[in-house]
Amino acid sequence: MLLADERAEVCRIGRQLAETGLVTGSSGNISVRVGDLVAVTPGGMMLDRMAPEDCPVLDMSGQVVEGERAPSSETPMHLAIYEASGASAVVHTHSTYGAVVASTMTELPAIHYTTLLLGGVVRVAEYATYGTPELAANVRKALEGDRRAALMGNHGGVTLGRDLDEAYENARLLEWLCGVYVRAKMIGEPRILTEEELAKVTERGLRPPRFRD
Repeated sequence: MLLADERAEVCRIGRQLAETGLVTGSSGNISVRVGDLVAVTPGGMMLDRMAPEDCPVLDMSGQVVEGERAPSSETPMHLAIYEASGASAVVHTHSTYGAVVASTMTELPAIHYTTLLLGGVVRVAEYATYGTPELAANVRKALEGDRRAALMGNHGGVTLGRDLDEAYENARLLEWLCGVYVRAKMIGEPRILTEEELAKVTERGLRPPRFRD
């Protein structure tokens, strides 16, 4: 079976996303790239019920090279991200606070210095229908500048990583940051970190790991 280990990892991360509430039902999707091949979650299947053989393997043009199930409808977005970055894994969630911020704002500001681990201020990609080339293009634009995360207008979030564990941890961080911001707004106007303050944190070595050396 092509990418057997990677397909098993997709299933493991799918279970973790469901257990932590970052996805519900069949929402959200996951992929991992090895060379010119991509293993992706199948469309319309509960992420915590997948087996490795359920996850199709595609080439970079989107053609299925192995697997019986159709790939996720968001596959064009995953492939666009791989084309534009050095990432090896992509996680897309429908997390609660991420969806709240994505439905009300144009960006998630630097509410906490760990925003730097996602590449800085998290942009909200302009809304487009799911699974369309327009959405893929909008997300790709929101990730420009070596970003590790973006929110998708009235939709959810997407995170990148050097492997699936890193992409998953970035998804957890993104949801935490969104949750902190939303809760802070309930008390008052959040104080946002300045560029100078963020620069001092960067000087101390906090920055996202490079996809490529």
